[in-house]
Amino acid sequence: MSETLHPPRPADEPSDEGHVGEELESRLPTWVQPGQGHRSESPDVPPALVEEVPERPATREVAPGIHTATGSVAHFYRQVDVVVGGDVKQLILETRKRDVLEGEELDREVFLEQPFVRDAWVDAWREALDPDTGGVRAPVLVVVAPRAIGATTFALRLLAEHTAPSTALVKLQADWNSPSRPRLPLEERHAFQLDLKDPDTDRVSADFLASLGKHAEHLAGCGSHLVLTVAQDVWDVTSLVTRPGVQVLRLTEPPAAGAVVDAHLEAGGHHEPARAIRASTQARSQLQGLNAVEAVRAVRRILAVWEEYHPDQQAPSLLRSGADRDAAKTFEGRVLEALSDWRGELDELFGDRTAASGRTERSLALEDRYLLLALAVRQSAPVSLVSAGARELQAAVESANRGPTTGTAVQAPFAGRGLRRRIQDVGAAVDGRDVVFFDRPAYGRAVLEYVWDNYEDMRTPLLGWLAKLADRPDPTDPTVRMLASLALRHGTREHLNKLAELTEPDLQGAVLRAVVHDEHIGRIVWATLYQWADTNGNAPTVVATCRLVLADPDVSSAVAKMAVVRLRRVAHTTTDPAVRQSVLAAFEELVHRPAGRDRMVTEVRTWQQAKSSSRSGSLAFLALMSLDTPGLPWLLSADLPEIDVQRALTELLSSPETAGETIPRITGWIRSCGDDADSDSYVHLRDQLLVPLRGHRMFQAGMNLMQALTGSVTAQGVNIAEDFYQHLVGAPFHKLFGPEGTVR
Repeated sequence: MSETLHPPRPADEPSDEGHVGEELESRLPTWVQPGQGHRSESPDVPPALVEEVPERPATREVAPGIHTATGSVAHFYRQVDVVVGGDVKQLILETRKRDVLEGEELDREVFLEQPFVRDAWVDAWREALDPDTGGVRAPVLVVVAPRAIGATTFALRLLAEHTAPSTALVKLQADWNSPSRPRLPLEERHAFQLDLKDPDTDRVSADFLASLGKHAEHLAGCGSHLVLTVAQDVWDVTSLVTRPGVQVLRLTEPPAAGAVVDAHLEAGGHHEPARAIRASTQARSQLQGLNAVEAVRAVRRILAVWEEYHPDQQAPSLLRSGADRDAAKTFEGRVLEALSDWRGELDELFGDRTAASGRTERSLALEDRYLLLALAVRQSAPVSLVSAGARELQAAVESANRGPTTGTAVQAPFAGRGLRRRIQDVGAAVDGRDVVFFDRPAYGRAVLEYVWDNYEDMRTPLLGWLAKLADRPDPTDPTVRMLASLALRHGTREHLNKLAELTEPDLQGAVLRAVVHDEHIGRIVWATLYQWADTNGNAPTVVATCRLVLADPDVSSAVAKMAVVRLRRVAHTTTDPAVRQSVLAAFEELVHRPAGRDRMVTEVRTWQQAKSSSRSGSLAFLALMSLDTPGLPWLLSADLPEIDVQRALTELLSSPETAGETIPRITGWIRSCGDDADSDSYVHLRDQLLVPLRGHRMFQAGMNLMQALTGSVTAQGVNIAEDFYQHLVGAPFHKLFGPEGTVR
């Protein structure tokens, strides 16, 4: 399970490129001075070492969106099949050597404090347990359920309550192209949970299910468990056959949404809004029928309304719309708005413009529909921005559907009502300074989703318009939030590909960063990023997204690993120098954090063991060269026996492509040591660098380095370029050229 010693790689990732360069020849080039610092041993690539991986320390991270029961929880034990200890340890060691799935260990005690409602799952819960021991009945449990009803919560809670306290609770990430038993990890006293929900990569076949029987036997021998939660639409098993050690369980209903909302509010200490929701018949009615995911999102909306409720009571009356100008909305009224999907009202606004006799016509004119969408995104902005946004959307739609904008299309809005009246008709207010206030965030989201669902031809121009509307690629930008909301609601590979066509990489990276951790759409995003990493056109988006993910100080180990895998894949395939530099920049950002530094050390080590691409390994080494430490560079001062620094420098300096990136870093090292009052650090560094510089095909690199060092002097007054010249170039050649490379 350690990613430091055995980093897994997706099964379809291209094989790594050869060994790390040619071995250094034992003979000296004719221009090198004989007898000084030459390596007598050939630096052949050492064979891959099989190392036993230390157990990963438990983290305190808790999976989001987990649900809660009150009262103490009993933990149960059960006997497992007895297997010879040596055989189990050997099997575990062999598993670690393979490319197995990674995951995050959850803190059991913290997890058990999370809100949880079991009402709809009582029978299934009982069926999953051994009636004699009270533990989980089978080593492998497969939970098949419709999406979004809380199957992941069910699985994790079951393992947390009914496995031994000493058992590590691990949530795995299915970073693969298809379910494969050899990719499943095996450790002693571990309870693994894995979601299979991506229709393209997670389909569960009868063959895979049959192969789990052997894995169940191994798990039993280790005292471990695995629970697979499978979305109903990726379950391709037509008939069930009894398999020893494997139990298939079905969930059909989510827990009651009202109970889930109440449990979350109370567990978070939000007692007052919880009481208000319980007292509101209309609010409870709005919650009925929501699945588990929708119920948790409803909690967030309720809390957002609660936070805004009190400050809004003091808002100026001009900033309130319609009836709210005379009386502030109650908390219940705001909650009902936040929980409503507004379908009835939107059906009227987007209906036919034929009014029944005696009824006020509410259907919006075409130009007003554009205006409503502009308000739905902006919420609060100057009138000029709202109007410009509406015009841009209208132009985008007309351009997409009927060619260039015509004179008639321009005249129609001008012949209609004035802008202020139109803004008021769609439910907003305009203050004395012409600033629009559209105090209906939940309504705005509902408007956009309604148009998306009901007007398929609008989707492409709508995405293009939103992409141009974004002021900055920032999660707080309302346009980024709206694009992320659409991705969460409608996210498919087709949707993401269309988004890639219409948005800049930085903007799309911000959108994907906002949804990549979502339990339901996140897997599709990661799989799509993996595919895009092979495409030069989409590679900048992959890099932008992964950099944002890795910049999060709270990113989990498994998620960080998936981001690094995709950056590695971009480095392996890209032919664009700008993209290569962006990957290098991402790696340099990583090395300034301990966990990221360890990942880069692993990249270099696996490169030097010829297990991964030389492109990503060399970029990782260049990133590590950027680390500044007093005295000797970090790569030479740190205890890193698994990295051969001289060999890496030989590889980088022998290639014109990478020598230009390496020499500035080496000169930075030398100048830093030269400024040190302790001359020993400079001498030690110089002697270390002379070894690769005396290697085969190093003449040009040596000349370039000495030219770059021209004018540099140590704290002791030593001319650095001249010093390297004297140690590197043989005396017979001093008459031919100087340290600047000029012919004498």
